[in-house]
Amino acid sequence: MLSNNPDLHLQFQYADNQWVNAAYHITEIKQAPITSVDCGGVMNAWTEIIVQLYEPQSQQQLRAMQVNKALKIVEMVEKALPLNLNGIVKIEFGNAGFDTRQMLPNGIEIDGDNLVVDLRPDTVQCKAIDRGGSCGEPVQKTKVELKNLAVAESCCTPGGGCC
Repeated sequence: MLSNNPDLHLQFQYADNQWVNAAYHITEIKQAPITSVDCGGVMNAWTEIIVQLYEPQSQQQLRAMQVNKALKIVEMVEKALPLNLNGIVKIEFGNAGFDTRQMLPNGIEIDGDNLVVDLRPDTVQCKAIDRGGSCGEPVQKTKVELKNLAVAESCCTPGGGCC
């Protein structure tokens, strides 16, 4: 949606009727590979792409940056750090009235000459329960009993003609 709307102004809404100041800067783009073991004992791995927004206190402007400027910043970052196309994008933001946190884009819509990204806080989840398991109990593995299937008389031997 970004590349299809390069001339729109990129706005971020971080709570109902609360907007990142139009003077914001994209100060950093981080790529964080995450490896974890959940409470069910299962290893998980994913990558997060974190776009950090900085809202300067002393600067004011009427219009946010255009989408094409944000895309140029991403292009510059990718020259040094190729970003994982399957990464989960999060926006990191905070100001004097809103504690810094990472938020997920909840939706993106066009509103006049603005491309509005609606941000919502990330939530905590229990992957074990989401998988249908139980929180705090490791996944039960099926035990397989190995039996000696070879009997001494019928065992293949070199030159025995069984192979």
